[in-house]
Amino acid sequence: MTSWLRTYDSACLCLLLCCLVVAFSGESFSAGDSVCRSPGITSCTDCLSRGPQCAWCFEEGFLDGAGLSQRCDLPVNLLRRGCALEFMEQSEVKVEVNATISSTQVSPRDISITLRPGSAASFIVSVKQLERYPVDLYYLVDVSASMQENLDQLKTVGVALSLRMTEHSSDLWLGFGSFVDKPVSPYINVHPSKIHNPCSDFEIRCRPAHGFHHVLSMTSNMSEFTRVIKRQRISGNMDTPEGGLDAMLQAAVCQRAVGWRPEAKRLLLLMTDQPSHLALDSRLAGIVVPHDGLCHLEDNVYKGSTRMDHPSLGQLSDKLLENHIYSIFAVEKQQYQWYEELIHLLPGSYLGKLGLFQAPNLIDLVVDAYKRLLSEVVVSVSVEDKAVSRYWVSVTPLCPDGSTAAEHSCTGVQPDQTVYFNITIGQHSCPDDGKDEDVTVMVRPVGYNESTVVRIRSKCQCTCGPAGQCRDANASPCKQTQNGNNQEERPNYGMMKDSDSNKNCKADGSDVVCSGRGVCECGKCVCEQSRLGAVYGKYCELDDFSCPYEGGLLCGSRGVCVLGECVCEDGWTGDSCNCPVSTATCQSSNGLLCSGRGKCVCGKCVCDNPQHSGDFCERCPACQSTCQSYWTCVGCHLSHGLTQEEAGQCNHTCAPLVGYMDDMSGQAGETWIHCMYISNDSCRNSYRFQTSSKSGQAQLLISTRPDCVSSSLRLVRTFLSVCALTVLCGLVVVAVSRLLLQKRRWSPGGTVEDAGYHCTGKDLSYIPTTNEKTVTYRRDHPPDRPVEMHIQVPKMPLGDPWQ
Repeated sequence: MTSWLRTYDSACLCLLLCCLVVAFSGESFSAGDSVCRSPGITSCTDCLSRGPQCAWCFEEGFLDGAGLSQRCDLPVNLLRRGCALEFMEQSEVKVEVNATISSTQVSPRDISITLRPGSAASFIVSVKQLERYPVDLYYLVDVSASMQENLDQLKTVGVALSLRMTEHSSDLWLGFGSFVDKPVSPYINVHPSKIHNPCSDFEIRCRPAHGFHHVLSMTSNMSEFTRVIKRQRISGNMDTPEGGLDAMLQAAVCQRAVGWRPEAKRLLLLMTDQPSHLALDSRLAGIVVPHDGLCHLEDNVYKGSTRMDHPSLGQLSDKLLENHIYSIFAVEKQQYQWYEELIHLLPGSYLGKLGLFQAPNLIDLVVDAYKRLLSEVVVSVSVEDKAVSRYWVSVTPLCPDGSTAAEHSCTGVQPDQTVYFNITIGQHSCPDDGKDEDVTVMVRPVGYNESTVVRIRSKCQCTCGPAGQCRDANASPCKQTQNGNNQEERPNYGMMKDSDSNKNCKADGSDVVCSGRGVCECGKCVCEQSRLGAVYGKYCELDDFSCPYEGGLLCGSRGVCVLGECVCEDGWTGDSCNCPVSTATCQSSNGLLCSGRGKCVCGKCVCDNPQHSGDFCERCPACQSTCQSYWTCVGCHLSHGLTQEEAGQCNHTCAPLVGYMDDMSGQAGETWIHCMYISNDSCRNSYRFQTSSKSGQAQLLISTRPDCVSSSLRLVRTFLSVCALTVLCGLVVVAVSRLLLQKRRWSPGGTVEDAGYHCTGKDLSYIPTTNEKTVTYRRDHPPDRPVEMHIQVPKMPLGDPWQ
């Protein structure tokens, strides 16, 4: 199976919680309308393949005579055109959860989903971490010659590790296995003397090379584990890479031999100082058969090592996930980079770098890896290989702290915490044969012994009700009975008379076949296709485009044309669906409908009084002023003495909300208009009053005290005001003129132009001084020798004229 891997942090185990299913498509309904309606659609299957928003009407009399493509549309449009809901074949997404299977970590365990192409379903899975788990730890050790010292360190690991793990686990079991490489050339020396003892050149007794040897099944007896380790001997091979991945797969799939416990957390620890062979490396030895992913242990020895290639990383990943195994790599620092790139392809893996394979370092590595792996949850969603290209998967985690884990991982999850996963599965297309199919999708939290099975039922064909009649291109329009059996075939037009073939295609009183908009086949009209829309009816007398247009669009693009009338969408009405049902567009600023002076018709205000105008009937240029319109009412109340007992006598001329006040200053504000009622006969009948219509109803407050002002006094005040204003304007003109005259007496340089005519007290008959002016000319003389001219004006009497 091909896997989409999503990493999510969660507390150890979570509870799968199935939630709401959401069917959707990549296009909106407005776009879906154009997708569903296409002349190329001739069958129910073609229609539903356009997208999950499309539906097919298989009602027999629906749009009789119209093209088959008219049967494909949005369900809401088909409903408006007269197709009953029970005659619609449409995409239906279902999610059913089997809640009868109990679980403590992953729930639900079984989900069934029905999909069509273009649709998707979402559900929520939760995983809960328990407090303490039993742990199975399997040591898979490279026993090549370079690992001699490291193998000796394992002799003291069992008991010490058991004591350390009591802090984190309720029960620790250990197992052991060894590997070297495939026992074939060129990986080992095949000389007869080297096969049984690869170390014969060094006079050391070694074990023969082997792909995988299972030595000790899971046990809680630490003394037995230590005894087995002490009996282990090294082996040898020729090349540098080892067969570690080949041995890992056997340790994972041979569950019965290894003794993995179903309820335990499973840890597979690989110890090596070299990289590992990958798939296709075995071709050097002439081994070309791919690995089948099965267990091939005989007498605890891997017998398929010389017959099958090394497993691929994807194959190994699937088997580790399938058997709920965490993998831990304990490697020397020289190989750390090689395995660092490897673990990204193996979910639920941990890499530890050891300078030396010493017992304390190994114990710390196992404890740290266990705590790290339990605080991080990896979810794998796998689709069967046969259908992987037709489906897509999306996973979004919700961590215990409320975050959505940007990197698809929730870290630091504690026991009894729950992590939720929102998983969406969608279908791209159907199989090539167009038939329905069943697909299994596995949702596996990595390292957990519980998983969820999602069973997808892909519906690619139409059922079209109990009768199975879809009324599409697969059904012939002509039916004849031959030999007592119904058979569908085209009629022989050469054998039929014109009157026989066309008499059923003419309307009563008409000589035109199919109303001139179709052809008669088998005594039934087949209407032509128009670029304007669909033509249908028994005699092609109907269409879906002979309805009012609004803004150049049929029914304003807010409805469909049925039998010459627009059937509008919700929220619209009118002959061309141009009128909104809502009156929100008629609400004036004061909250009243059309300012309380009209009705809302087709989304616009229609004023009750022709004198009113404006979008909300708020203007009235021809109306009296607000104050004058209430004079009759005020006069009526004055004539009845401004008493509440007599106020009812004026209801026919006044608003019902009328009150009396001694002091009118208390009602000041923007909503109140201040007015004065002035009687023609007496000053004593002048009163102040205020009006307001804030609450939607006219209100009137009349002062109980007359406000009398003498007409003669008003004339005097007016006269005095005009005089004062005239004097003030004259003073302003004189002051401005004076300033302008003074300004002209000064030169631009700031000196007084006629300063030479000022007289002193000593001699008022003559000019007090002589004006002297020096002019310098620089013509033919250099700048250092200018020519100067001096002009003097002598004193002269003031009375003498200037000469």
